[in-house]
Amino acid sequence: MLERDYVRRGFAEFIGTFALIFVGAGSAIYGDNIGLVGVALAHGLTIAVMVSAVGFISGGHFNPAVTLGFLVTRRIDPKLALFYWLVQFGGATVAALLLKWLLWSDIESQSKLGAPGLYTQISSGKGVVIEAVLTFFLVWVVFATAVDERGAFKQIAGLAIGFTISLDILMGGGLTGGAMNPARAFGPQLVGDHWEHFWVWYIGPFAGGVIAASLYEILYLRPSRPEPVGPPETGVEEPGAGEAAVS
Repeated sequence: MLERDYVRRGFAEFIGTFALIFVGAGSAIYGDNIGLVGVALAHGLTIAVMVSAVGFISGGHFNPAVTLGFLVTRRIDPKLALFYWLVQFGGATVAALLLKWLLWSDIESQSKLGAPGLYTQISSGKGVVIEAVLTFFLVWVVFATAVDERGAFKQIAGLAIGFTISLDILMGGGLTGGAMNPARAFGPQLVGDHWEHFWVWYIGPFAGGVIAASLYEILYLRPSRPEPVGPPETGVEEPGAGEAAVS
């Protein structure tokens, strides 16, 4: 059982988040060559593969906003949620460091290491709303496919979540970068020291994730869900492997 195995669950979250930033931010660096569709597919395919591969181990969050959604709906123990955040932001930072080491200075400064940015005519306030809406779609699909047992088969949850990320980027990639994930923003921002309007990619995804998780829980899960049973010291339900969802 993996419920208390923080090391193995955390390492799965680290690898998944690392892959998202390494492939996703790496594709954004060459966005002019592969286009928005290519960038969207790079992010979506990475998450689809990683969720399918290790979702049964850690739940495959790979996204602090998803983890927060599970926390506010009491589907993850607070200590495990904090641990997930540490490894998610850590994996993003290590991936960005590797990208910085691999790239030459000209393309690094030009691309900002793939850090998300706002289109010139998009204000920071509008950027928050866009990121919140896109993240709402993502977390809503996560709950509908990987949490709700009445929804799609869990075996295809990774595909549905990956497609959601791709379609979100097709809409928002040119406006805000379509991050939907504070870790996706944090790694390139920290390593590349690119902090302009940084709060957009934290407030937006966290807000969208909380709203989506709370609404799905209230509307579809709470009536038929038994009282949470968790560790005696917390009284909070901690999901087993495969009961959480992804990025």
